[in-house]
Amino acid sequence: MSEAGGCRGCGSPVPQRAPWSLVATTAALCLVTATSVWTAGAAPMSREEKQKLGNQVLEMFDHAYGNYMEHAYPADELMPLTCRGRVRGQEPSRGDVDDALGKFSLTLIDSLDTLVVLNKTKEFEDAVRKVLRDVNLDNDVVVSVFETNIRVLGGLLGGHSLAIMLKEKGEHMQWYNDELLQMAKQLGYKLLPAFNTTSGLPYPRINLKFGIRKPEARTGTETDTCTACAGTLILEFAALSRFTGATIFEEYARKALDFLWEKRQRSSNLVGVTINIHTGDWVRKDSGVGAGIDSYYEYLLKAYVLLGDDSFLERFNTHYDAIMRYISQPPLLLDVHIHKPMLNARTWMDALLAFFPGLQVLKGDIRPAIETHEMLYQVIKKHNFLPEAFTTDFRVHWAQHPLRPEFAESTYFLYKATGDPYYLEVGKTLIENLNKYARVPCGFAAMKDVRTGSHEDRMDSFFLAEMFKYLYLLYADKEDIIFDIEDYIFTTEAHLLPLWLSTTNQSASKKNTTSEYIELDDSNFDWTCPNTQILFPNDPLYAQSIREPLKNVVDKSCPRGIIRVEESFRSGAKPPLRARDFMATNPEHLEILKKMGVSLIHLKDGRVQLVQHAIQAASSIDAEDGLRFMQEMIELSSQQQKEQQLPPRAVQIVSHPFFGRVVLTAGPAQFGLDLSKHKETRGFVASSKPYNGCSELTNPEAVMGKIALIQRGQCMFAEKARNIQNAGAIGGIVIDDNEGSSSDTAPLFQMAGDGKDTDDIKIPMLFLFSKEGSIILDAIREYEEVEVLLSDKAKDRDPEMESEEQPFSENDSQNQSTDQLTSGSQEVDLGDQESPEESSLNSHPESLSAAAADDAASVSPSEQNSNPPENHEPASLDGECTDLDNQLQEQSETEEDSNPNVSWGKKDQPIDSILADWNEDIEAFEMMEKDEL
Repeated sequence: MSEAGGCRGCGSPVPQRAPWSLVATTAALCLVTATSVWTAGAAPMSREEKQKLGNQVLEMFDHAYGNYMEHAYPADELMPLTCRGRVRGQEPSRGDVDDALGKFSLTLIDSLDTLVVLNKTKEFEDAVRKVLRDVNLDNDVVVSVFETNIRVLGGLLGGHSLAIMLKEKGEHMQWYNDELLQMAKQLGYKLLPAFNTTSGLPYPRINLKFGIRKPEARTGTETDTCTACAGTLILEFAALSRFTGATIFEEYARKALDFLWEKRQRSSNLVGVTINIHTGDWVRKDSGVGAGIDSYYEYLLKAYVLLGDDSFLERFNTHYDAIMRYISQPPLLLDVHIHKPMLNARTWMDALLAFFPGLQVLKGDIRPAIETHEMLYQVIKKHNFLPEAFTTDFRVHWAQHPLRPEFAESTYFLYKATGDPYYLEVGKTLIENLNKYARVPCGFAAMKDVRTGSHEDRMDSFFLAEMFKYLYLLYADKEDIIFDIEDYIFTTEAHLLPLWLSTTNQSASKKNTTSEYIELDDSNFDWTCPNTQILFPNDPLYAQSIREPLKNVVDKSCPRGIIRVEESFRSGAKPPLRARDFMATNPEHLEILKKMGVSLIHLKDGRVQLVQHAIQAASSIDAEDGLRFMQEMIELSSQQQKEQQLPPRAVQIVSHPFFGRVVLTAGPAQFGLDLSKHKETRGFVASSKPYNGCSELTNPEAVMGKIALIQRGQCMFAEKARNIQNAGAIGGIVIDDNEGSSSDTAPLFQMAGDGKDTDDIKIPMLFLFSKEGSIILDAIREYEEVEVLLSDKAKDRDPEMESEEQPFSENDSQNQSTDQLTSGSQEVDLGDQESPEESSLNSHPESLSAAAADDAASVSPSEQNSNPPENHEPASLDGECTDLDNQLQEQSETEEDSNPNVSWGKKDQPIDSILADWNEDIEAFEMMEKDEL
C-alpha cells in the first residue's frame, strides 16, 4: 500500500489503518470479513457447540502447558512419554532439530502470547515473571539463528506487545516496565554477529555466548543456509527496531532480503532452497513453497503489511506469479528446478507447505487456497495426521508428524475469509485426532509413524505457540478475546506484533532502487486488494463447489473397472491383461497394450516408460482396462523396492594425482554390504573379464583383493556381484553401457536383487553412469594404478599428499550440481540387460513381473511428476483415478536435449580436463543427504 493509502485493485483509496486491522483475522488485504455469510455449504454450527469446542481447546492447552511446567520447566521442551524435560547435551543428539534448543526455557517463551489469546492473563503474568527471573540468554550453546529468531525473539516481542496492551487496560501487568523488550534487544544483539558476511546473509548458527568464528564458538565455518533461514527475519528484526529505536536490526534484515531478491533466478523469478552465504550461488536449485523456502514468501507479503513498503509487495507478487505459473498444479504444489521450471524436481510434497493456503488468503487468491487445503484435508482423513512428506499419489513418503500447526493455520484463515462452517468441522477433526492419537498422560506426543500410530518422545514448542492459538481463534467470537486481535499480525510462529509499528520509529532504509522489477501482466495484481463481490461470487455454495471435485482425490477408486473385471469372469470371457502376467516379448501383449492406449517410450538411460493416453484407447472400456493395468504396474514396481529408500553413495578417487578431489555420485544396491552401516571400502580397481561379469571371471588374479569394474547389461546385478565376489573382489562398480548417460541428467536408481535371497553377497556394489564411469576408465589408461574409496559420503582429502600437487584454479573447475544429488528422484532398476539401442523387446524372454528387465517398462511413481492434463491416465498405487502426466515424453526429450555434447568415453580426452571438470567441493557432495525438513 502506498503512503496515501491507495491500493491496487481497490475501487478507491481507503484510510491506511483500515486494511491493516483486518490482517490477523481475515488475513486478506482490503478484504471485508465474510464471517457468517456462506453457511449454506455446511450445516451452521451452533454457538453452544463452538463454545464447547473452544473450551476443549483450552483444556488441551492446559494439559500440554501444565505438564511442561510441572515436569520439564525450566528445560526447553517437554518429553511427554518419559515425563521429563529435554535439556541440550543431556539427551542423545537429534541433529539439526536440537539447534532450536538454547537452554532458555524455549516452550515458556514461545507460549507467552498464547496465554493471553486464550484469556489466561494470570498465568501470563506468572510466566513473564518466570522468564525475567530464570531465563539466561548468555549460554555457551550453538543455536539456529532462524529458530531462535522466530521462537525466542518473536516470543519475547509477542509477550511484550500483549504485556503493554494489558498494562494500558489497567487491570494486569501494572508492574511491567518493558523488561521483555530489553531481553529481546539483548538477544537481538547476540544474533547480529551472524550477519558478518560479505553478502549480508546470516550464518545459519551462532553461539549465544561467543558469537561466530572464535575457537570456543564452535561455529562460523558453515557456507550454506536455507532461503527461509535468511529470509525470515524482517518482521521480528523490524519490530525490534521500531520498539527500541535501534535501526540496525531492521537494516540487517532488509539487507538479507535484498540479497535474496537480487539472486533470484531471473528467467523464472524463483529462488532455490539453499544458498551459499558468501558467494550467493544457489547450492540446491529446486524451488517450492515448502521446507527451506516457505516463510521467505510469507515474510515478503507480511513485511509489506507491517512496514508499508511497496517494494516488498512487488517482490512477493513477482514470486507469486512464478509460483502459480510453475509450482502450482492444483491441488498439488510440486517443487521444480529454478533453471528449468517446467521440470519437476521431486514427486512428493512436504507438510510445511500446508501454510500456503493461509498465505493465499492473505494474498486474496481464495480458489487455489480452497483446493490445496481440501487435498491436504483428504490426506489427513486418510492418515489422521499430515505426514511429514507424501507423494503425488498420496502415499506416505516420510511417516513422522511432529504436531505441526500449519494446516490448522490455513483452516483458521479460510474460515475467517469465507465464513464457511465446513472449516469448523475440519477443526473439530483436528481436535479429535489430537486427543485420540497424540494425547498421552504427560502432554501430547509427536507421531513417529502416522501409519502405525507410534509415538515419539517429543512435544515441540511450536505446538503450544501455534496450534492452540489457531484452534481457539477458529471457534472464538469477538467477545471471547480480551483484546482486538485485528490490530495485530501473525509472525510465522504465530506471535503477535501490533500494526501500529508501521508508523513508529520508521527506518531510514529506502526502497531498493537497484532492483529491476519485472513488468508483469496486470492480472497478477488483481487479487492484491479484491472487491468482495468479485472474490466471493453471489453464491452461498462457492467454497463447497470448489471442494466437491476434490473430496475423494486421495481415496478415489475406479469401481467400473473393477466391475468390468468381475463381470468378465462371470461371463466366461477372457479377463483383461494383468500386469503380473505381462511379458514384453509377447506380441499379443504388446497389441493389447496398444488397444488399451498404453505406449512404450524408450528413455536414453536404458529404461522403458509406460504411458497411457486414454484418448488413444480402442474404447472407453479398454481405456479403463489400461488405467487398471497402469495402476497394477506401479504397484508391482513398488513392491520391488525396499520400504526405505537408500541415499546416493560416493566413489572417491584417492590415488595420485587425484587425492580425493574427484568424487563421483553413485547409485546404491539393495544387496551386499551397506556402506552407511559399515566402514568404507578402499582398494585399487581392475576390469573384470568378461567385462559384463555375467559368467565366471577368466582373470580372477587381476581382481583378487581389488574393486572390480563391470559393465551393465546381459544379466542381473546380483549375478554380477556373485561372480566378482567368487573371484575374490572386495567390491564392485557397475558402469552403465549407455554412452553419455550421467547423474547430471538422469535420476539415480537402486540396483535391485534378482528376486532371490541375496544374503550371500557380502561385498559393496555401486552403480555409475557412463560419464562418471569413464572418468575412472580414463584414469586407468593414464595412470594404470587407480585407487578408489567406496563410501556413503565423501571423506576428507589427504592434505599431505595433495600438497605435492599444484592446486587447480577455482576458475577452471566446474562444480557438480548438488540439486541433482539432494532432490533428484531415485529410480529402482528392476534388473539388468542390454540397452534398447542394442536389443529389441522381442529378444528377451524375461517377464516384467519377475523384475528381470531394464528395458521392460520399469515404471515408478517418481515418473508421474508433472502437470496432469486431461485424457492422460497415470498409474497410481492407491488405485485412485487421476489424470496422467502428458509431459512424461516431453520431459525425457528435454533431458536428452540437455545432455552435454561431450564424449566422455574417448581416450584422447586430457586427464587434466577431467580433473578440472570434477574438482568439486566435498562439502557440496555431503549436502546430498541433508534433504531434511
